[in-house]
Formats: sequence, structure tokens, C-alpha cells
Amino acid sequence: MNHHYDYNRDIEAAVDVMRRGGVIAYPTDTVWGIGCDAACADAVRRIYDIKHRADSKALITLVADEDMLASCIRGGIPDICRDYLRESDRPTTIVYPEGCNVAPELLAEDGSIGIRITRDDFSRDLCRMLGRAVVSTSANISGEPAAQSFRDISKDILDAVDYVALSSRESTGPSRPSRVVKLTEDGEMIVLRD
Repeated sequence: MNHHYDYNRDIEAAVDVMRRGGVIAYPTDTVWGIGCDAACADAVRRIYDIKHRADSKALITLVADEDMLASCIRGGIPDICRDYLRESDRPTTIVYPEGCNVAPELLAEDGSIGIRITRDDFSRDLCRMLGRAVVSTSANISGEPAAQSFRDISKDILDAVDYVALSSRESTGPSRPSRVVKLTEDGEMIVLRD
């Protein structure tokens, strides 16, 4: 069996699946994730089903850069967040008070949304080629440990997704979930998960 996967073909195939409303498994700058086009409500709902996760637990969304981030939150990126991200030494997800241009299922009850500018080439290229944010939630059933490498992903998850991005299957980032910080209405930053 040929284990050589072409990186560009892999990205194109994954994006093609997401454009059709499908769900993929892919490596991120933290752990292996399952994802979809962040604007596709049906696909987002499928991810909740695959993970057996309550809808009230919002999913994280990945973006390629600050421009893409700005398109997903109302009112632009506050300077405090820009500075925080530039100084951060590890992948950091920020929960912004008001998300927009994404599936409503990605917003918490208060309308907030968790977004991370990914530092990993594969997931960044995925967002760029899709031209939009990509949902990212750890590739595990809710309550089980996160998949740090490809071989940690359960067969149930792999069977449930429409495409598995294998070109960088050995690559994983720091292998721990991102730091999560919330921007409050008053413009302060509170650490939710370190």
C-alpha cells in the first residue's frame, strides 16, 4: 500500500469535501482535529453528533490570519487581542464576545465564539484554500482524551468522517490543546484554560 500522500492534493481533496458540506479529520497546531467549513450549519451539527457532544459546548474555529479572524468577529480585532496573540508562545484560542459570518451552531449562548489563528502549515493552507474559517475540535468522543497523533484517533471517529488528511499524518504540534483566553465586554483578557 502506498503511504505517500501528495500534500497539495490532500489539501484540495479536504477542501473539496468541506465545500460539499463534509467533515474531515486533520492535524492542527495542537492535536488532531475533526473539522468542516465553519459556515456550514449541517456539517457543524454532524460534528456534534460524531463527538456525542452537547451543543452548549461551543467548538473552536481556526483561521489562517488576522484578516480571516476579523471577518468572523463583529467590530474588528481589538488591539489587546492582537498584542496578546503576538506575545503568546503557544497556540492560543481567544473567545471573542460576538461572532459573525459562521454557522450559528458555533456561537455560545451569549453569542461569543472561540477562534485561533493556526500556526500549522497544513491547517493554515486548509483555511486559505477554503477561503473561510474551518471548525476544529479534537478528534475524540467527548470526555475521552484528545488524539495527540494519528494512531490515537478511534476507529469510530475515522469511520464517521468523510475524509482523513493523511499527508502529514505523523506531524502533530505541541500535542496539547491550546490555551483558551476570553475577551470580556470590558476589554479584559481572562484565561479559561491554560
